[in-house]
Amino acid sequence: MACKQETGTLSEIQGKQIPIDTSLAITDSIASYIAPYKNRIDQVLDSTLAYAPKPLLLNDGERTSSMGNLMADIVLEQAAPIFNARSGKTLDFVVLNAGGVRSIISEGNVSARNAYEVMPFENYIDVVELNGSATRELINFVAKASRRHPVAGIEIVTNADGSLESVNIGGQPFDEGRNYYVASTDYLINGGPSVGFFNEFESRTQTDYLLRNAIIDYLKKVDTLEAMADDRIKQLK
Repeated sequence: MACKQETGTLSEIQGKQIPIDTSLAITDSIASYIAPYKNRIDQVLDSTLAYAPKPLLLNDGERTSSMGNLMADIVLEQAAPIFNARSGKTLDFVVLNAGGVRSIISEGNVSARNAYEVMPFENYIDVVELNGSATRELINFVAKASRRHPVAGIEIVTNADGSLESVNIGGQPFDEGRNYYVASTDYLINGGPSVGFFNEFESRTQTDYLLRNAIIDYLKKVDTLEAMADDRIKQLK
């Protein structure tokens, strides 16, 4: 009997739902213990870092948005010097995904808590090197997308049928004969939900810079947030 091995069979699982609501009593000892930490976190998160004279929205333009443009512009400004220091190369442009911008910024004081609302994920900024063909594929994907994918450092104009009319990168016409360095999030580069963003790339440079931290650092150095839904992506009628 001692050497006999029997395999148990699961016959039933029982469970019940426990609602988390105001009927649950606060445990004073736990509340008192965490109070100093909570107060300090609230103090840090709610301190004013900048001011927004008007709301920054997700749907205030035909093909772009003021909130998306701000996010992409922040990535371009904050990540470019890090990428240059690590690679000796120049960052050309930025492409993010519309679903990665999770909230608006309302008119008034802007805090670190707003940065957590806009970017609640632990996404890092990475830079990939794309050859001309892959860059064109990426541009076509963004140009034809029904959603407002944020970009910076690039201007895309399409015809009424969605075909490319013109593309300028860093103020210069797109050159399919060269490689480009594109910043995005590690989530998108790793595959993410948006197949078509980065199907292939020549090289990858990690910045070790959280996108949320880039937002917070940007808020700390500016007094007033200025962003608008412009024509960096435009479709001709």
